Amino acid sequence: MLLFLVRRLGWSVVVLLLASLLTFFIGYKVPADPARMIAGPNASVATVRSISHQLGLDQPFARQYGRFLGHALRGDLGRSYKTEQQVLPTILQRFPYTLALALSGLLFEVLIGASIGLLAAGTRLRAVDGLASTFVLLTLAVPSFWLGIILLYVFGYLYPVLPLGGADAGAISLLLPAITLGLSGAGYYARVSRASLLEVLGEDYIRTARAKGVSPGRVMVKHAFKNALRPLVTMTALDLGVLLGGALIIEQVFGWPGIGTLAWQAVQNIDLPMIMGTVLFSALCIVLANIVVDVVYTLIDPRITV
Repeated sequence: MLLFLVRRLGWSVVVLLLASLLTFFIGYKVPADPARMIAGPNASVATVRSISHQLGLDQPFARQYGRFLGHALRGDLGRSYKTEQQVLPTILQRFPYTLALALSGLLFEVLIGASIGLLAAGTRLRAVDGLASTFVLLTLAVPSFWLGIILLYVFGYLYPVLPLGGADAGAISLLLPAITLGLSGAGYYARVSRASLLEVLGEDYIRTARAKGVSPGRVMVKHAFKNALRPLVTMTALDLGVLLGGALIIEQVFGWPGIGTLAWQAVQNIDLPMIMGTVLFSALCIVLANIVVDVVYTLIDPRITV
């Protein structure tokens, strides 16, 4: 296990380096001048050149990237061109909001999706399976931003029982964004859990348990569902990694002050240090999620070796 973790961490470093190099190269090639945006549209050419020189934007790509990488290895991701705040502390300040939204939204996704998948796979009624399939199709077809707007209109305006947006109202502000996020992804979990359960239910040991007189509910929960968890674990961990990097659309719809909103503002302002910081943070979350998946696999199924 220790050797496996060392090997995966080594590859994780390579992935992060490649992600940083690609993102930095795209930012370098973007046909926009951050110095001009900082100086303003009416600034003189000399002022723009002075700002560009101070920021090192007039240097070759290799030197700029090398300087960024050297500072990043010391935990310094630079300062925002727009706000002049340190990038890493700003991301960490937004992270609790993103973490709360990611965990709560993922909880709704798994609970709703896995429950529907379990019901669809375990029932013999075509009507129940048809309703489950309809739910999956609706959640996959309706865009998350449209679903969020509908929920905001119903529960924030038509029946004003929940806040319209932001995080000022405390934990209750999290409810609508989390439900929207959960419903948007529940269809995937329902489809995967149903398919995985149907595959497991066809195994010999399931037929043996039924032949021994084990109740259908016990067969489904204790024997089948436990062995159908691997695809759900994969989806949950990877989704968590992605969501920890910011749920951009949901955060925009509900005005949630998370990392996704921070990244979008950075892109709009051509704020290269903040763009680099949010991209690297998202890549780190996804890389760590992959490592967690592999470790959890060995705990679920002892037959798997790493």
